[in-house]
Amino acid sequence: MLLKEAHASLTKSQLAHIGAGEVGYIRKMRAEEVNRCFPEAPNIDPTLDLWALFGADGTPILLTDNRSSTFFKAAEDELRTISVH
Repeated sequence: MLLKEAHASLTKSQLAHIGAGEVGYIRKMRAEEVNRCFPEAPNIDPTLDLWALFGADGTPILLTDNRSSTFFKAAEDELRTISVH
């Protein structure tokens, strides 16, 4: 019940900024999704496994084909990471 009450008192903007600068999430991406989040990215081989690091508010931070790189970048930016499935 407390979570429901807390959610009701937060605006969308406040909710979007929870964890900003502190939390990031890592997610596997398909090549066809890349341009939506990383518009400057070149055409990418669709057979590559891609990993992306995002800020808590969804801001794209890093795109790579090396999952470990996302953790290194998060540590460099002092972000606690979570994985999104």
